[in-house]
Amino acid sequence: MDLGITNKRALVMGGSQGIGRAIAMSLAGEGAAVTVVARDATKLTAVVGELRALGVPADMRIIDLSDAQQRESLCKCVAEGEYDIVIANAGGPPPGTVPGIAPDLWQTHFDMMVSGMISVIEAGLPYMRERGWGRIAVVSSSGVQIPIPKLAISNTLRSALAAYAKSLAEQVAADGVTVNLLLPGRIDTDRVKSIDEGAAKAGGITPEEARTRSIAMIPAGRYGEPREFGDVAAFICSERASFVTGSQIRIDGGLIRSL
Repeated sequence: MDLGITNKRALVMGGSQGIGRAIAMSLAGEGAAVTVVARDATKLTAVVGELRALGVPADMRIIDLSDAQQRESLCKCVAEGEYDIVIANAGGPPPGTVPGIAPDLWQTHFDMMVSGMISVIEAGLPYMRERGWGRIAVVSSSGVQIPIPKLAISNTLRSALAAYAKSLAEQVAADGVTVNLLLPGRIDTDRVKSIDEGAAKAGGITPEEARTRSIAMIPAGRYGEPREFGDVAAFICSERASFVTGSQIRIDGGLIRSL
């Protein structure tokens, strides 16, 4: 199936590893030119090399989303970059329960995960609307549907961005721009490994046992592969998915039990 994104320009935030890298690779595999954004220059350089090996143009932007000036620099890059596809993806905040999270921690991660993401998304909208074609995919979390224990900051802030994305989807649909949320379950990344290690420490068990318990809750009986997530993202960003907008797409092996 031709997804219709050959030569489309894509910007992938958090593209140096994990889910972001997988999305970048899947988009490149469909012929898109990809710019990856992250703060680790060494990892970004390696990803760019992998992307170019697929025969597509690729470059990178070294940006730390926790830094306000660097976020502004990224917004300028997006506004001038004529991107057809923007993947809004940021690393997860530290674990924590409520009440008791320090106000400055809320503010720091709100700036990065909500207002920062909104600024980047809106920087790319004028070009998309002018061209009559655009794809915005927000990598979120299953926590927006069922809050994840001990991830209160993530549950709260990702839910705020989900509400924004739904609101935006209605406003730009007639311009040929789609806006969707991608909800990962347990995808086998370093982030999930760290969550398992935290659960192991809290429960007085080994990380392997924590992983086994986690897998037992997934009907598919395993963690997802990053590539599986990336391929769904590539489809949602494709010409073939032009009538899908304002949606929350789960890639979770059946983990979330709600309808």
